[in-house]
Amino acid sequence: MDFQNRAGGKTGSGGVASAADAGVDRRERLRQLALETIDLQKDPYFMRNHIGTYECKLCLTLHNNEGSYLAHTQGKKHQANLARRAAKEQSEQPFLPAPQKAAVETKKFVKIGRPGYKVTRERDPGSGQQALLFQIDYPEITDGIAPRHRFMSAYEQKIQPPDKRWQYLLFAAEPYETIGFKIPSREVDKSEKFWTMWNKDTKQFFLQVAFKMERGDELPYY
Repeated sequence: MDFQNRAGGKTGSGGVASAADAGVDRRERLRQLALETIDLQKDPYFMRNHIGTYECKLCLTLHNNEGSYLAHTQGKKHQANLARRAAKEQSEQPFLPAPQKAAVETKKFVKIGRPGYKVTRERDPGSGQQALLFQIDYPEITDGIAPRHRFMSAYEQKIQPPDKRWQYLLFAAEPYETIGFKIPSREVDKSEKFWTMWNKDTKQFFLQVAFKMERGDELPYY
């Protein structure tokens, strides 16, 4: 907008804008902003009436052209009405319960008791390294199931008072009950001396656990 040649202004500088001029300038800036952010084809409150002017169905205002309407959409009245409409729609929205998660069917097995087992103490004749070899028999194991094992600290189990000198080695395979062995809480040698094998023909599971070399007594287990 040209502010020169206006009363109160100096040559070569912007004049003093009147309130009306400032309003026109503000509406023009709002219109330009709205042109960049609003698609009139998707505006639910924009309507052209039978006499060729435009209406805002939200604020019930009349506008001579699209530019006037666009400037109106950036004004305080329209924005306040939008906020009130959104709050009203939110309050009228019916309560919807949280969607239920799809139920996951859990396989259930009838336990048939504890499996047979055999534990052998081993000692490397050269280094003296100690190990335990576990053999667990699962003759009635469920088809498609492989035996599982894991180590459990003394503080995880709830059967005996925790003792940091011990840890537990658990074996599980359906439909048998889970069994556990109390072994020294020593660092396990995770080299090739630690291995497992499941013999599908004989239905026997083998696990060898070797302990890193330490000074001490004979290797106990329970």
